[in-house]
Amino acid sequence: MQDERQDRVDSLLNSFDFSAIEEMDPSLGEGHHVSYDREVPFELRIQDTGSGPQEVGTLEAIKTKVLVLGEDSNPRHIKVELTSENDLFFHYVHSLDEAGFRRMQESQKLMIEFSELPTILVRMLNACIKEPHSFLAVFIMHRDGRARLDFIQNIEYKFIELLSLDFVATSEELVRQQITFRYNSVKSKLAILQARLQDISALVKVKNPSLLLQLQRNPKKSTNK
Repeated sequence: MQDERQDRVDSLLNSFDFSAIEEMDPSLGEGHHVSYDREVPFELRIQDTGSGPQEVGTLEAIKTKVLVLGEDSNPRHIKVELTSENDLFFHYVHSLDEAGFRRMQESQKLMIEFSELPTILVRMLNACIKEPHSFLAVFIMHRDGRARLDFIQNIEYKFIELLSLDFVATSEELVRQQITFRYNSVKSKLAILQARLQDISALVKVKNPSLLLQLQRNPKKSTNK
């Protein structure tokens, strides 16, 4: 039910043109474009030592943004940004070019190419949303600002690690820029939606005044239908 409600909200927001607002995103400053932007369920863990035992962490919806420099099918650089609505200062970035991917490919024995990575990431992130019991995103944070995201598949009695990405906590200056952008973005979108609501109210008032009175008296009941 919550996913359906979120899909309706996303559909409503997508019906408006917020491109001018989104272009002010500091994440796009180096020429990247947003290839993916959704909330994904992550299991958050904190690890104090490099080899200490892992404990089950907390499950939280993390806003995950995949940004690509160049075409999605032929990227020159890929960034993955993680933010949280519960903690405005939670901001981690994974940054990867083709040379870095080659090192990752060798260490993890990956059978994919750099050009396929954006599509693979989107597929894995969506799998974590649609099949949370089979596909897990585990985010392990260290006190020094380093972190790692593990994509894990649960196959009956066995967990298989599919892919790991290294992250770092961003600087205070970048966090400040992101918070400022997110605040201004929400404020601007709210103003657009309020203006649209006023236009609709004015139209309904002319066409069907009794309906407008009913909506104003029972806004919650009308929204839940």
